[in-house]
Amino acid sequence: MQAKDPLTNAQHPFGNETPSIAYGRVWFNIMRIHRKFHPIMVKALRDEGISDPIWYEILLKIEQAGAGGQPMGALEDKLFVPQYALSRHVGRLEQAGFLRREVISDGRRKQILFLTKKGQGMHSRVWPLYDQAIQQEIGALLTTDEAYAMAQLMIKLLP
Repeated sequence: MQAKDPLTNAQHPFGNETPSIAYGRVWFNIMRIHRKFHPIMVKALRDEGISDPIWYEILLKIEQAGAGGQPMGALEDKLFVPQYALSRHVGRLEQAGFLRREVISDGRRKQILFLTKKGQGMHSRVWPLYDQAIQQEIGALLTTDEAYAMAQLMIKLLP
């Protein structure tokens, strides 16, 4: 005789009979949430010349690194962006005049990223637009307590 799930359907908010289904639902809902909100955020940032929300994160990390610049390789780990995609974004940010690269030959040929005059202060110009879009789209759906709880759960998925 097969063991029954100790949780009743009433205890499973989605009526699941196999608890492991929950992990699949987490994954697919994360993907759906990204597809829903990403275009909205892109549109909100476009007026400041930011073509993709990852550009904001790249520029912010370079700004936070200070005068010594931000090694490009470290951004891969901090932002969870594969090298090929990061190189493409950095190239486009460079073309847009937001940053510049310096190549350091220390046996590994490192690239260090620096903000240009145009890129300096982007956080203070872009954050209000980004925050407004986030509040308008997500703030209307979650209470502050729910947002903090969700953030804490999502942080557990990161190293």
